Amino acid sequence: MPLVIKDEYPEKLFRKDGKRLDGRDLDELRPIKMEVGVIKNADGSAYLEWGNNKVYAAVYGPREVHPHHLSKPDRGILRVFYRMATFSVFDRKRPAPGRREKEISMIVSDCLEPILFLELYPGTSFEVFIEVMDADGGTRCASTTVAALALADAGIPMKSLVSAIAVGKIDGKRVVDLSGIEDKAGEADFPIAITWYNEEISLLQFDGDMDLDEMNDFLEKAKVALSKIHQIQLDTLKSKYLLAQGELTNEKEIEGEN
Repeated sequence: MPLVIKDEYPEKLFRKDGKRLDGRDLDELRPIKMEVGVIKNADGSAYLEWGNNKVYAAVYGPREVHPHHLSKPDRGILRVFYRMATFSVFDRKRPAPGRREKEISMIVSDCLEPILFLELYPGTSFEVFIEVMDADGGTRCASTTVAALALADAGIPMKSLVSAIAVGKIDGKRVVDLSGIEDKAGEADFPIAITWYNEEISLLQFDGDMDLDEMNDFLEKAKVALSKIHQIQLDTLKSKYLLAQGELTNEKEIEGEN
């Protein structure tokens, strides 16, 4: 008899000890791991593990625009391609990009454009390819965060990084960094992104039920969490160049000994 696994959600999203189902406190982030330079044939790349989300981003450019009619004579263009692997979700996804993937591609592009000096690259394009290998809530936020990291790894002039997170409400309580179950079974989902050079909001979406006081509280909680994510982004970039600097120093020492 085959094993049947049902995609069901629990009635309660908090444990008896007051913690969330994955053991986190209300304002606690899921474990986050970031790496850069993971795809060798790309101009810049990054990998992000955020809870059970696993996302790659690769950047190519500046390069010639195809088709040519999309190019702009006074500035470059940014093209984002967000895709989910067929095995990334519980129900197998169709290989062809769906409406949701096209929507998120546009959202990520709108988040990233303000931080780039596209006027320095007229007639060219930058292309960002995002592949979600495993999805568990907040993939648009994870994709925005890892795409900004990949652009920085490519050495493209940027005003700052962008960081994104989803906050929301589950069982009447306000929480930070919604998991997949919390996103689907919760009462409110509030994705938000910040451009750090001016600390302005570059993404603000909402789904669910909340009042104005709750919204203000969500914005405060999101900013605290986003500052932590931003620091992880910075540390990830610094670690790559510190490692490269150490390797260069070692090479010079070996050459000096010879």
